[in-house]
Amino acid sequence: MPRPRIDLPSGDAIRALADDHGRLPVRVTPGARSEGIAIEAGRVLVKTRVKPQDGAANMAVIALLAKALGCAPSHIELLRGATSREKVFALGS
Repeated sequence: MPRPRIDLPSGDAIRALADDHGRLPVRVTPGARSEGIAIEAGRVLVKTRVKPQDGAANMAVIALLAKALGCAPSHIELLRGATSREKVFALGS
């Protein structure tokens, strides 16, 4: 059975939630049934199917954010929250 297409918000909507220094707070749900990014109450919520083992979920979140923003994953850096659901990413250009 093919996986459903992931609905992603626009890159501009995500960038609008970053601060002046390009830091984006994100709430992550690893091990979810489906993958996606949502914006609710001014917060970015990311769900990924990947389990939080050895940083795999963090890499999956970076890949999803990069896809939504239309940039390479190397332009997104995890600043804070490597083992937490509440994370802060730096968005590059």
